[in-house]
Amino acid sequence: SGNYYHQGEIRKKELEQSCFLLGIPASDVTVIDHRDLPDNPAVEWDTRLLAAFVLKHIEANSINLVVTFDAGGVSGHANHISLYTALRYEYCCFEIFILFPCLGCRVLVLESVNLFRKYSSVLDVLLSCLLPRDALFILTEEETEQARRAMRCHRSQLLWFRHIYMLFSRYMMINSLRLL
Repeated sequence: SGNYYHQGEIRKKELEQSCFLLGIPASDVTVIDHRDLPDNPAVEWDTRLLAAFVLKHIEANSINLVVTFDAGGVSGHANHISLYTALRYEYCCFEIFILFPCLGCRVLVLESVNLFRKYSSVLDVLLSCLLPRDALFILTEEETEQARRAMRCHRSQLLWFRHIYMLFSRYMMINSLRLL
């Protein structure tokens, strides 16, 4: 629930507001609040437990595409990396490897880039176009502003460095992904 700073209820509401701005109804937002999956940037979550939650959600909602972090978690956040590890476990584990294709679900992982590229904003577009990847998303100015408005809904998390992130991060407009 995002309760690391004891703001779980606030962060749930902020998530719903952000999703609403992005056209995602609250009924499509699922927040998992489990004691073994604490919001903590230093805690790695249990791979099997998280994989079971994700697979249940995929099956229940007939999801055919999952986008997650890569092994670097973009920022090194242990919870982000745990999501990648769980999806990789699901996708590569023998039983699930058979199940995922049957579900028709593909997994894309967001490429973590070095600090220079991360904060080079639109200047990273040429390099992103030249480097190998399976998918590349480049947002328009309007879409980038919509993403910024959605991020501003997360007031409890808008510390000084996230304002810099919103101004200069390539991830606000350029995202390269690879198939898992």
